[in-house]
Amino acid sequence: MDINQQIVETASHAAAVSPFISQFSLFVLAIFVGYYVVWSVTPALHTPLMAVTNAISSVIIVGALVAAGPADMSIAKILGIIAIGLAAVNIFGGFAVTQRMLAMYKKKK
Repeated sequence: MDINQQIVETASHAAAVSPFISQFSLFVLAIFVGYYVVWSVTPALHTPLMAVTNAISSVIIVGALVAAGPADMSIAKILGIIAIGLAAVNIFGGFAVTQRMLAMYKKKK
């Protein structure tokens, strides 16, 4: 068996994995990576990074709107609606923390 046949055979086995298993494993990996990234940030950098998460949450909102958009009721629509709510809370909290941080640097009158 040459290398091209092995590549085709490996690709066919990879395509045989169900989409749910593939997406679920990606979700679990994202949880672990997110946990270790967030907890490794020093406290001095935590507040400025909150402002950056607002941009990430806006991308999540767009994806959640796409998931919640179809007319039929499915698990994707329910999860999309939940994601919209959680991302909206995250965006509001990020802006509130950023405003509070910026207020600390304003000169007092």
